[in-house]
Amino acid sequence: MCEASAYIIRNGQEELLLADVDIIEPDGDHLRLVSIFGEQKVVKAAIHSLNLINHKVLLVEKTP
Repeated sequence: MCEASAYIIRNGQEELLLADVDIIEPDGDHLRLVSIFGEQKVVKAAIHSLNLINHKVLLVEKTP
């Protein structure tokens, strides 16, 4: 499996946002994440880093 888990950094901590992420698409100033099971989340965030070996996506919230 090549899916990743997406985490968002809040208050200096990594919080699991969505597991088994297959798609990440920009949507204006938001990101739309879609899992292999069709679950979707839209967050006002930016990609902080990707660790493809560990299947991990780190996001940071965008402030208004």
